[in-house]
Amino acid sequence: MIRTFLFDMGNVLAFFSHDKMCEQMGGLCGRSRAEIQKLLIESGIQWEYERGRLSPAEFHSWFEQTVGQSVDIQALQTAGSDIFELNSTIIPVLDALKTQGYRLVLLSNTCVSHFEFIWNEFEVLQRFDDYVTSYTAGAIKPDPAIFQCALEKIQCAPEEAFYTDDIVEYISQARLLGMQAEVFTDTETLISQLARREILV
Repeated sequence: MIRTFLFDMGNVLAFFSHDKMCEQMGGLCGRSRAEIQKLLIESGIQWEYERGRLSPAEFHSWFEQTVGQSVDIQALQTAGSDIFELNSTIIPVLDALKTQGYRLVLLSNTCVSHFEFIWNEFEVLQRFDDYVTSYTAGAIKPDPAIFQCALEKIQCAPEEAFYTDDIVEYISQARLLGMQAEVFTDTETLISQLARREILV
């Protein structure tokens, strides 16, 4: 019997674009999208930010030093975070699960800026009972450490938890730990996956 549902955030609860992020951040300093992608994504700095090894202030300082000019910190946070579109079709699913008494836990690779943006912009994260984020866990999926944090939050046996994520590798890791897990492709498919487990939403 399933007691807890774990949801990824990016491309499950809300769709996002790293290309848009790099383009908007580049617009603040006269750099191209490709240049920012190389500085931010290919260098691994974004993943360090998502591991919580940089605070927003430290990330801002890194960005200014890297591009060689001053950039307003609020403008930088907006450029880097205003990249999400709510998956509105998932809201009725979350509400139905809550109504039926299931526990909802977020399990997401994300930085504090992105989490706070989604919290403030959309009323979706407020539906969750607990949160496992890479920046608080100090690890990003598929690192075992973040999944261990999740096991502590689910308040049930691993086999009583269901996890959905758009990344196949992360689903594989969850299954190794004993969770029920399915790759997220779209909400309609998720509803079918739940129906096969006799959960109707």
